[in-house]
Amino acid sequence: MIKAEGKKLLIVESPAKAKTIGQYLGGEYRVLASVGHIRDLPKSNKNAIDIAAGFVPRYEVVKGKEHIVNELTRAAKQASSVLLATDPDREGEAIAWHIAEAIGLNNAKLKTKNLKLNRVVFHEITKAAIETALTHPRPIDDNLRHAQEARRVLDRLFGYDLSGLIWQKLRYGLSAGRVQSPALRILVEREKEIRAFIPEHYWVITALLETKNGDDITFTCSIEPKTAGEAETIVEVGREANWQVGKIEARAVARPPRPPITTSTLPPAASARRGLSPSMTMRHAQRLYEAGLITYMRTDSTNMNAGAVSDIIALAKKEYGENYAGTPRFYQTKSKNAQEAHEAIRPTKIQTRAAGGSDGEHKLYDLIWRRTVASQMTDAAGAETRVTALADNKTVPPFTAGGYLIKFDGWLRADPAAKGEEHELPPVSQGEALQLKKIESEGKQTTPPNRYSEAGLVKELEKRGIGRPSTYASTIKTILDRGYVDKISRSLQPTQTGEVVSDFLDTHFHNYISDSFTAKMEDELDEIAGGRLEYRKSLTDFYGPFHQAVVANKDIPKINNLGAGPAELKCPICGGDMVWKLGRGGKFLSCGRFPDCPGARSETGEAMQGPKETGEKCPDCKDGKLVERDGRFGRFIACSNYPKCKFVKPDEQVAAAADTGVKCPMCKKGTMAERRGKYGLFYGCTNYPACKNAIKAKPTGDICHLCGALMMEGTKTIPNRCSNKTCPNHNPQKVNDKKIE
Repeated sequence: MIKAEGKKLLIVESPAKAKTIGQYLGGEYRVLASVGHIRDLPKSNKNAIDIAAGFVPRYEVVKGKEHIVNELTRAAKQASSVLLATDPDREGEAIAWHIAEAIGLNNAKLKTKNLKLNRVVFHEITKAAIETALTHPRPIDDNLRHAQEARRVLDRLFGYDLSGLIWQKLRYGLSAGRVQSPALRILVEREKEIRAFIPEHYWVITALLETKNGDDITFTCSIEPKTAGEAETIVEVGREANWQVGKIEARAVARPPRPPITTSTLPPAASARRGLSPSMTMRHAQRLYEAGLITYMRTDSTNMNAGAVSDIIALAKKEYGENYAGTPRFYQTKSKNAQEAHEAIRPTKIQTRAAGGSDGEHKLYDLIWRRTVASQMTDAAGAETRVTALADNKTVPPFTAGGYLIKFDGWLRADPAAKGEEHELPPVSQGEALQLKKIESEGKQTTPPNRYSEAGLVKELEKRGIGRPSTYASTIKTILDRGYVDKISRSLQPTQTGEVVSDFLDTHFHNYISDSFTAKMEDELDEIAGGRLEYRKSLTDFYGPFHQAVVANKDIPKINNLGAGPAELKCPICGGDMVWKLGRGGKFLSCGRFPDCPGARSETGEAMQGPKETGEKCPDCKDGKLVERDGRFGRFIACSNYPKCKFVKPDEQVAAAADTGVKCPMCKKGTMAERRGKYGLFYGCTNYPACKNAIKAKPTGDICHLCGALMMEGTKTIPNRCSNKTCPNHNPQKVNDKKIE
């Protein structure tokens, strides 16, 4: 075994990436992982950013990552040089800088060793790419790092200031975000379009006509009548008319292949073709990249290097024949916000036909492989035909039929799922008589626009220049987790809470959640990354007016009521009028005399059970009364002086039935008990709400030796794991629970 002393230390973010790279490098290198970010802004906004000093962020080590920092620091002290090989984008550049800062690569002790610190970048995890990168080290790019830092600080200032105001004016626990709020606004605007839509009636008339050769062709009337009477007149006259072939239009059509896949085109394609959500798509792509199977999956570029293009053309020639192998194609990147000069997402070895460690990874790799190969193949060639049928009665409008026939499949040979529907018309000649077999009309009505799917929202965000492709999946996850949007089938539908929050922001902060503002800030981040705009100036220009707008709106009255309730629904207690209010579960009807009358109804009009006194006094504050209330996890008994007094009486029956007996390591007072919430079963501390410790799976009773959090039960395929998401032990598929090598 080779000693670590004197080795070169190469640091990446992911243990899976470290494992792959370690297989390519010899004993000269030691490869370790930071397991993502090791420093971040503190969760509390107090002292997180020194605005007066020029928006200086005050970072701290991420909770649970202290042992990683210690391990990396020890390894750096033993190394002859340190190479930071984090991802080749702004986020990766920032992680590299944070690693250097956290493990003291610039401190005096390490400087006396003449320790060399280098940044190396590669866009694919292959032996050749890594070896090339190691021969071209560079310093950390401060422009890229500052661009990521500007985004982080900008999002924190935006989110904290607006979220704090929403808590005061709407309801505690709600939030806003620089990208999530415009995304929510887009969904709410579409929902209002659907609600306001008034359908229009029209009729579609079809005629089944037989050619002289006995072939049937279905023709459609070239106009859509607006009334049943107009449609019936055309049908009646058409039945009595003689029909013949009118104009015949035929033209050759070439279908060029689509460009290679990028971060923004991957989720829509994976959703439509493989049924994968954006978040699942990016997780699979991350694993494929870390395993060295595809190039870096966060890219705006459709470019591929000449060597890769040559290999793809050679494969197409071998697999499909000479006439399928095209000349090299180079695609123009359309995104105005294109970042660093990455390649498109492609397999690192085009000869590898199938790859991936799971069914989802297999599906995604297959999609990327097909799109990559097809992008360098010859055009598909086909013919479009349009035939007009004419009645001898001029009051009958022309009827038309269309067809498309692929004559040479070209790139569709590699990607047949992109073929679409093919419909060939039988041969006819102009003036040929047609025999009417059937003519009929069908009443229809126009339909409202569809709700956005996740993939559709991604496409819309990119079109408007909102956010970055690498952040779309997390943006959608945020608005779903916040309860602002529900996913119904594959559609995203805003909840009542989401609509109320969006309307509040649109009314008071329209400029800051508009497409133009959000896109402008993305452009400024690009300017910072390119060294054309100074970090401090960008944040100063934003925060001054923004903070003034927040302060100006602090005097608006609290929105206790969202409008009068239906006149027919009266208070179930006093019979008075009701008003709409916003609760944790969305809108509900409250008695207009509240708090004098606690009557309430659900949105559907059913009477809700209000607080009920138990006859006991609060043992904590002494002057409060204990009342039974509805909570997120059912009925519970608490002090009437809440939120001043947060006493909650333990439910002995519930505790006895669901308590695991495992001591809560956070408060050391309660135990972990089974609970059921909005997203199903979980385990929470019985000392709630004083202690909000909660985990997803049943605790084993063991404590994680890395971070001190509870261990949870696993499954047949995944062993027991740590409940702390930031701990390497949380996902044992990615990292060994004892080391980070």
